[in-house]
Amino acid sequence: MGEMSVISLGKGEVSSSHYNTHKVFLLCNYVLLGAASSCIFLTLSLRLLPSLCGFFLILLHVFTIIGAVSGCAAASTGGGRGKWYAAHMVATVLTAIFQGSVSVLIFTRTSNFLGSLKSYVREEDGTVILKLAGGLCILIFCLEWIVLVLAFFLKYYAYVERDEYGSGAIKRSAKVQHDDNVNDWPWPFQV
Repeated sequence: MGEMSVISLGKGEVSSSHYNTHKVFLLCNYVLLGAASSCIFLTLSLRLLPSLCGFFLILLHVFTIIGAVSGCAAASTGGGRGKWYAAHMVATVLTAIFQGSVSVLIFTRTSNFLGSLKSYVREEDGTVILKLAGGLCILIFCLEWIVLVLAFFLKYYAYVERDEYGSGAIKRSAKVQHDDNVNDWPWPFQV
């Protein structure tokens, strides 16, 4: 009870919790890709050639897509090392903050935001499209923070498993240390 199963992959072994966290991390990044690309298409549906405000909104979603792709690439290659991990974390935090800000602007100042986009569509239709994009921005905001937490756990699992399986200096849990000390005890107490 309370034991972790170990899954053997091509390069080494990982715990089942690391494997599951990796899968959820990838799933969240794929949903981020879909939501950000949907926001780009919704913004383009308001005006085919975007205004300056629309361009920055599309650029924000492009940065979100780049962050999600780099997160998937780093997680799939066993990343989480050094500069790339830090760059991914910083980019994710910044895009999450900006996504949250954009969603607040969309829902609190819809007509002003729609006016700055200089939309070609009727105002009622533009409001509906913009609120759909705002809902996706809220989804992206929440998923970005989930991805941050999962990336932290993936980094932690990689650190722990590198110590357990990779290096000579093994950090053992209390249970493993306890089992080593039990071998020196007389037979009735070793059970």
